[in-house]
Amino acid sequence: MRKILYFLAIIMLGSCTTQAQQNSVDHSVAVTPKSVEKIVSFLASDDLQGRMSGSEGIAEAATFIENSFKSSGVKPYFLSYRDTLTNFDAKKGVAYNVVGYIEGNDPVLKNEFIILGAHYDHIGKAKANGDDVIANGANDNASGTSAVMEFARYFGKNKTNKRSIIFALFSAEEMGLLGSKHLATKLKEESLNLYTMLNFEMIGIPMKDKDYLTYVTGFNESNLAEVSNKYAGENIAGFLPKAGEFRLFMRSDNYPFHQEFNVPSQTYSTFDFTNFAHYHQVGDETEAMDFDHMASLINKFVPVLESIANAKTKEIKYN
Repeated sequence: MRKILYFLAIIMLGSCTTQAQQNSVDHSVAVTPKSVEKIVSFLASDDLQGRMSGSEGIAEAATFIENSFKSSGVKPYFLSYRDTLTNFDAKKGVAYNVVGYIEGNDPVLKNEFIILGAHYDHIGKAKANGDDVIANGANDNASGTSAVMEFARYFGKNKTNKRSIIFALFSAEEMGLLGSKHLATKLKEESLNLYTMLNFEMIGIPMKDKDYLTYVTGFNESNLAEVSNKYAGENIAGFLPKAGEFRLFMRSDNYPFHQEFNVPSQTYSTFDFTNFAHYHQVGDETEAMDFDHMASLINKFVPVLESIANAKTKEIKYN
C-alpha cells in the first residue's frame, strides 16, 4: 500500500519528468521506517563514539555513507567521495566531507546545480548520565544525514533529475560550520552554477500543534516555503518564530552557501525547542527517534525535490 500511495503522490504532485521517465521510476526505493532506522542506528551507535570530527568513529561513518552512495549509483563529485577540509586543525586529525553527484538528464538544465546537504558529525562525548558519556547524535544530525542518503538512493536509482544534484554530508559543523565553509568556498572558486542549497537538520522528532511538517530557517528570505508547499500539496514547510529569534539561518550548513553564492540556501528542520530535550546530550539516542515520522517526511520531500530539480525556470528566489 505504501508503494502505491507513493506512486500516486509522484503523479498528482506535478513531477516534471516526462511520461517515459515516470514509467521507468523504481518506486521500490520509497523510504520505510526500517530503512531510515538502519541508517540512524549505525551512525548513532556507541561504536562510532559520537562521530567527533577527526576521530575513527566519524571515519567509519564516512565509509558507510560512501558505500551507500556507491550502491545507489551516485558518483563522487571530486576524484573521490572524500573532500578533505583545508580549514581543520591538523592536531585534531583529518576531517572530510562526503560529496556525491548525479548529473542532470537535461542537456541545458544539467549545468545548474542543487545541493542537498546535512552534517554527519557530532560532538563525541558529553556530560555523563550514569556510565554513558557518548553523545550519539541521533537527531543531531544522523536524522538529516539519513534524509540526504535516502534522497541520494532515490535519485541514484531513478535518474529523474533534469538539474544536477550534489549530495553533501558535512564534517565539523559542530566546530563552526567548517565543512560547509570549506565546500562552499571550493565550489565558488570552481564557478559552480548553484541554483539552491537545501539543508536538513534535526528532523527525527515531529513538532506538536503545528499546521506544517517542517519549518524553514530564514523563512522571510525567500519563497522556498511557498514553492515547497506547492509541490507537496500541503503545508510541508512553515514559519517558526523561534528560528528567527535564535538566528538559525546563520547557524547551520546552509549559511556558507548563502554567503558565497547569494542564492537561496536554507534549512528544513523539525526541532522546535520544545519537542526534544537531549540536544548535545547523551540522551540523543536512536531509541528517541520517531522513524514513522522520518520516513513520512522524507517520502513527502522526494516529489518536492524532484519538481524543484525539473522546473523549467528557477522558481526559488530571494525576496
